[in-house]
Amino acid sequence: MRRCVFDYPDSRLKDIGGWIRVRDEGDKVTFSYKQLNDRTLHGTKEIEVTVGDFEKTVDLLTAIGLAQKAYQETKREKWTLSKCEITIDTWPWIPTFVELEALTESEIQQLAGKLGFDWKNAMHGSVETAYQKYYDFTEHEIDAWPEITFIPEPAWLLAKKKL
Repeated sequence: MRRCVFDYPDSRLKDIGGWIRVRDEGDKVTFSYKQLNDRTLHGTKEIEVTVGDFEKTVDLLTAIGLAQKAYQETKREKWTLSKCEITIDTWPWIPTFVELEALTESEIQQLAGKLGFDWKNAMHGSVETAYQKYYDFTEHEIDAWPEITFIPEPAWLLAKKKL
C-alpha cells in the first residue's frame, strides 16, 4: 500500500492536527481528510471518499496548491469479526501491529478479549504513537519525515532507537 500526505504550504492543517491523504489500497484508492483531536479511542475525525486514480488525485492536489509532505508505504490485511474490523498493519522499521475498529469502545474491548489482547496495552491515536514506542522522536518530528518506505533502517533513525 502507498500513500501521499498533503497540507497547505503554511501547514494550516498540521496546526489543527489535520492532514489530507491519498492512499492506494491495491483494490481501491481513497482520498481522506483526517484530524487528530486527541489520543483517545474516538479522537480522530475522518472523512473519506473513493477515487479512481492515485496519480491523478495527487496531481490534482498539487495543482490546487497543496504541498506533498510525505510518501509512505505499508502492508495491510483486513478481517471482519462480529461486525468489527481487524487490521494487521506493517509499517517500515517497527513491529507489525493490530488495529481494531467498531462502533463502540465496549465492542472493541470485547473483540480485543476474544483475540487474546490485554486492553491495558492498547495504544490510541495515529501511527506516530507506535513509532514513538520504538524511537525517541516527537510526534512533530515523525510527521516531518518525508518518506517512510521499506528500506533498511537509516542511520539517523538507528541513532534514536530506544533500547
